[in-house]
Amino acid sequence: MEEIYCQGCGAQIQTTAPGEAGYTPASSLEREEVLCKRCFRLKHYNEIQDVAMTDDDFLKMVSSIRDAEGLVAHVIDIFDVEGSLLKSLPRIVGNNPIVLVGNKVDLLPKSANKRKLSQWLRTQAKEAGLKVKDVYLISSSKGYGMDELAEGLEQYRGGKDIYIVGTTNVGKSTFINRLIRQTSGLEEVITTSYFPGTTLGFIEIPLDDDTALIDTPGIVNKQQMAHYVSSADLKLITPNKEVKPRTYQLNEQQTLFFGGLARLDFVNGEKESFVCYFSNQLPIHRTKLEKADDLYAGHLGELLSPPDKETMEKLPDLKKSTFRITEEKTDIVFPGLGWVSITGKDLSVTAHAPEGSAVSIRKSLL
Repeated sequence: MEEIYCQGCGAQIQTTAPGEAGYTPASSLEREEVLCKRCFRLKHYNEIQDVAMTDDDFLKMVSSIRDAEGLVAHVIDIFDVEGSLLKSLPRIVGNNPIVLVGNKVDLLPKSANKRKLSQWLRTQAKEAGLKVKDVYLISSSKGYGMDELAEGLEQYRGGKDIYIVGTTNVGKSTFINRLIRQTSGLEEVITTSYFPGTTLGFIEIPLDDDTALIDTPGIVNKQQMAHYVSSADLKLITPNKEVKPRTYQLNEQQTLFFGGLARLDFVNGEKESFVCYFSNQLPIHRTKLEKADDLYAGHLGELLSPPDKETMEKLPDLKKSTFRITEEKTDIVFPGLGWVSITGKDLSVTAHAPEGSAVSIRKSLL
């Protein structure tokens, strides 16, 4: 059989191993648009199917970029900077120049200062060991910032290929579809989905006779909440519109639950405002710290929801991380879920999140 590649995910089409990447029934080869079974189900039924490809397979494939020449556009999720900024990127892409693309900027409150946000991202990248040529803020779903980005990519690529790199679920495929639609008028070139890991191979979209825009597989970061929840819960915790900050005035010895997926205890300090930035659909529940453990044990999946039943079967136990807040304007970050901004200082908090999901603190984003 001649080599055919799935027009959705880039995997080589094969008709013999249903559980592996690129499988499609032989009868599907007659179609004008050849999609693997996985992309076909995704496109027509919004269903995702697992395939036999390990995290190492993904990383090995993407690491081949360091042996090529081109511009690397590192797409990150503005709403999940800690979970989507790749500290391993220099090892993956070698000496190729990098531009940082902050996607989903439409999710932040309209009051967010874009100039300060760009500078903040540049600082975050530098602290992570990334030397970036430039920073762009965009919304691939709304089209914000795409014209400026397209001009920047053309300027920095110097007539070479552009590699689009990012973790799973940062919106790379939506971003590329938007970029192509704005420059060529073509619709839905790449399969898009809520679910992590849609792209299984390199997908090359010609820019001219000699160069291409290359979509790469999403790199899996197990610190992100997306890897511990069901597809239904992922839709709940993934914002799809501007996030409305929710403010709670807390006294010490009070607790906030974010569904039943995470919690934050105000251990000690003066009365303080806790401003919560999470999906508008994620319920937040306040209680006394002394009652928190019993509430969690007795009402997980009910009052404290999500998780649903499917998530509860795979959700790791919550692990505690205690932080002493010594500077004003600090965020407590739950990767892939959201963050809590605290304006005051001289207080301590304990964050609870699924083991493997790395809670951190940072200077306030907003």
